[in-house]
Amino acid sequence: MEPILIYGFPLGSSMGLVAALEWLGKPYRLCRVDMLGEMREPAYARINARHETPALITDQGNVLTETMAIARWFAARDSERRISFDPLSPEADRMTQLMAFINTGFTGAFSPLWVALEMAPPRPALQSALREWGKEAVIERHDKLEAMVGDSAYLAGDRPTLADALFIGVARWLAFHGVAEPTRWPKLAALGARLEADPAVIYATALESGEVAAGRGLCLGHVPLDEVIDRYGA
Repeated sequence: MEPILIYGFPLGSSMGLVAALEWLGKPYRLCRVDMLGEMREPAYARINARHETPALITDQGNVLTETMAIARWFAARDSERRISFDPLSPEADRMTQLMAFINTGFTGAFSPLWVALEMAPPRPALQSALREWGKEAVIERHDKLEAMVGDSAYLAGDRPTLADALFIGVARWLAFHGVAEPTRWPKLAALGARLEADPAVIYATALESGEVAAGRGLCLGHVPLDEVIDRYGA
């Protein structure tokens, strides 16, 4: 069977993994999940008890959660090294280092902003403090990543890799939360623009928005969440 990537909307970090599947060049299926609704339902715990996306149903029918674990699964099957490198190479080490930073501190810096946005019932004083704290953290993490970026077109070389997939899924949160102008970080802004113009990212973003889009023909369709839970849930 083909793997099934469970990705979230709106603005899920998992959008980048959909783009990565397009770059990988092997058949796959998708399952689109409303993170503000379906993902919070008790039944979803059978896929991920932490009620998070992404999740992956592997080609063996096993459930795999956590972005880094899913990215590693992709890399292990990237026989043509389209989105990764020889695991013993310095390039692979750098890619993994960047992925780890993006998936931890860089992504986590946005957490106070999401908490403030979704807080119900509203608590204005706390929300204001969370926004201030979150914006400071996001700016600091962007400063750090800007300093880590080299002179290559993409994070780990001259082509998009898994590191870029993780980055682009989160990078758009900067504008969404109105933290600062992207041009404050020239290298990251150029990278973001380059990735946003990539056909795989355009395709993944369209799917996330619920549009009918034409990719490379690698996606063999969407599987309804209830069917995924019934067939593969614990």
